[in-house]
Amino acid sequence: MEREEQQDRDSFMAQWARRQFESVSVSVTRQTGAEEERMLPMRDGIRLKTVIWLPQPMEKEEQFPAILVRSCYAQQEPILRIRAEEFVKRGFAFVYQWCRGTGGSEGKWEPNVNERADGLDTVNWLAGQPFVKNIGYWGDSYLALTGWCMADAVPEKVKTMCLGVYGVDRHISAYQDGLFRMDVLTSWARENAGTAVRADNEASYLFRPQREVDEQLWGVRLDWYRDWIGNPEPGADYWNQGFWGMLKGIPGKVKIPLLLREGWYDHHLGSCLVSYGNLSAEAKRHSVFQIGPWNHSYLPVIPEENTARLTDDSVSAPLEWFYRILVKNEMPDGMIKEYVIGEDRWMEKRAAESDGEQFVPCEKQFFLCGQGRLSESAEADADRTYCYDPEQPVRSHGAESLLADMKENGSFLQPGPDYREDVISFTSDVLGKKLLAEGSIRVRLFVSSDAEDTAFTAKVMEVFPDGRTVNVRGGITTLAFRDGTGRRQEYAPGEIAEANIRMWDIAWCFREGSRIRVDISSSDFPQYAVHTNFPGIWSEQERSKKANQTVYMGLRYPSAVILPVRTED
Repeated sequence: MEREEQQDRDSFMAQWARRQFESVSVSVTRQTGAEEERMLPMRDGIRLKTVIWLPQPMEKEEQFPAILVRSCYAQQEPILRIRAEEFVKRGFAFVYQWCRGTGGSEGKWEPNVNERADGLDTVNWLAGQPFVKNIGYWGDSYLALTGWCMADAVPEKVKTMCLGVYGVDRHISAYQDGLFRMDVLTSWARENAGTAVRADNEASYLFRPQREVDEQLWGVRLDWYRDWIGNPEPGADYWNQGFWGMLKGIPGKVKIPLLLREGWYDHHLGSCLVSYGNLSAEAKRHSVFQIGPWNHSYLPVIPEENTARLTDDSVSAPLEWFYRILVKNEMPDGMIKEYVIGEDRWMEKRAAESDGEQFVPCEKQFFLCGQGRLSESAEADADRTYCYDPEQPVRSHGAESLLADMKENGSFLQPGPDYREDVISFTSDVLGKKLLAEGSIRVRLFVSSDAEDTAFTAKVMEVFPDGRTVNVRGGITTLAFRDGTGRRQEYAPGEIAEANIRMWDIAWCFREGSRIRVDISSSDFPQYAVHTNFPGIWSEQERSKKANQTVYMGLRYPSAVILPVRTED
């Protein structure tokens, strides 16, 4: 029965992969030709399984534009074979390779560290093959990492890359103000431990101290995971030296045009925004950065919205990009393409080549007030309190950075105001006109706690006239990292402190007749690790305690939601 179910899943995925090519504009012009598998030697003698697909040549010694993919996910081979066949029928050579220790390649599987050397050995070999006219690299997620990590040193025949749902600043993808993106990286570590792990994700997330979860619960020591969870500060040497330091510096050295593709609800969005911003002027001049209402799998996750103008271009966009550059020898104009949620349209902006040309939105503030109100002006001083219990965390529902629990990632219907005793809500009056928020929404809070360190969360929502409420953006901060500089700060229990929650960018139209709501709490699990209310590195905590939290508002303490608003052109 299990074998039959797997065959059914494989058949479904094959049909899905074929359907993705039905809407592409590049026509079928060739028959498939040779398919060859070889064990390609790397500089240290390790051989990597490499599969080469070629079109049926129309003349002797014909050269083809070649697409290269490097993957660590052996289960992807059926889809890669279909993509190879479809590209070949459109005149491309297609080469995919398994990272060392995966998919039949030799060597030990160790994430990240060998990818630059192995990638450069492979792409230099490919550039020297007589059938290759020029090269494009294609990859999403880890397959994009394997492209990013060599993008500054590829041979002249590599003309472009299409890199999706990944960014080069690993710390941004791992942490928000000292709290680990638990669901994404703990689940990934467990599933890529190199051995079968019986413990489930939930047990892994809740294990304390987390620094021992690998040996104590998974049965294998993962030093690379221990490095991730032991370095919460962005200034730590771990994130700025070695592989991650090298990777972070690559965008400024890239010379070729890139197609970067992201989702508003992908866990690498924050890092990719920084990656694009740091591209060299030469690369940015002809690169395109596309952000849609997608999750990590390019699925739209805004079910309450009209998406009639949104199409699935997860294959057609890369294929048409490669055809334009590798076949037609055209250089695209650099731009940012953002999908505006609430208006069902794409907004295009010319790529800025200097800081002075970048769009700066106006800021509109909605102040937290007594009786659970949001107002456009600060009112009389007031405060609200709640008790935060780490053993009863608020569950993530409508989130930006989930992977294993991806069904909760997106913009979804939310419960009513104050739906838990540890969730306090504030709602605005009806909006008299639409507000287009474009950029990073921030929430400024004045707070106190009886703990030496704790967390505060904010979730900004749109309340439609019929009462339906959907999340727009959420975020978290801690008292230890409350000013957004990344430097740890001291906090004395009972002190009133300003805490700033910075959210990832969004393009969202709050509609006329709607209201804006913000919920304040202290946990968002498993999107983020549960804060124990003890100071220090989160992964070293062995116990938790309750904390009494107070949020202050008014003229002396102007807690507010701050929207980056684009005015009408």
